[in-house]
Amino acid sequence: MSYAARLARRRALKQKLQNREPVFGGWVSYGDPAITETFAMAGFDFIAIDMEHTTLSLVDARTIITSAQSEGACCLPRPVSHTNDILKPLLEAGADGMFIQMVETPEQVRVLIDAMKFPPLGKRSYGVNRAHGYGFDFDAYINDWNDSSSLILQIESITAVENIDALLDFPEVDGVMVGPYDISGSLGVPGQTDHPLVREAGAKVVNAAKRAGKSCCTQIADVAPEKVRDAFDQGFTFMILGSDLFILSKWADDMKAVMAEIKA
Repeated sequence: MSYAARLARRRALKQKLQNREPVFGGWVSYGDPAITETFAMAGFDFIAIDMEHTTLSLVDARTIITSAQSEGACCLPRPVSHTNDILKPLLEAGADGMFIQMVETPEQVRVLIDAMKFPPLGKRSYGVNRAHGYGFDFDAYINDWNDSSSLILQIESITAVENIDALLDFPEVDGVMVGPYDISGSLGVPGQTDHPLVREAGAKVVNAAKRAGKSCCTQIADVAPEKVRDAFDQGFTFMILGSDLFILSKWADDMKAVMAEIKA
């Protein structure tokens, strides 16, 4: 895919996020590029890479980024940490933006912007790699990147919920994603994602995003049309529909039940 085509898709995703339009993503936890290609062919706006809870390497991520973009989808990795030694290689590999896990303070957001954006918005250094077309697209890339890339913050603790207005105050932040499992843990009710305290915290993030004019994301593990509609009704504007791990795990569980019934 040409640089112009990648840029157009990156801009289109960012514009949808800024307009709070419906956006859909797929989530990959396995490194086989065929999985990413299959997801991208389904028409997702983006493919997210889970590098936080998997053993996917930077090399794996580069392959996934390339596979997603080759089939017309943007790719947004979720790195395992906020450190530049993880963020920079993903950016150089051609990521279209980032999901950043466990963001809690404005100071962390400032550090992330510095790592992701070129001067004068940030402090990202200049180099040549796949993102820049190995040099062929260097000038265009460094001029386009700041206003075409997407930064999504994951809100996963009660501290982040309490700071949500300050986190959303940065123009460079395009949206937030609610993490109910980690929020439940920080509230002392681990795993109880439907607990009133957890739902109240999630609603606070949704409402803050609406006030700020930013997109707000959730993930639906077991996807069904009524669950997607319910999420939109709750005020979420974009969502991740399942994941390769969830799909395979559910299939395996169904097959386990079939085998048990036949053996009985």
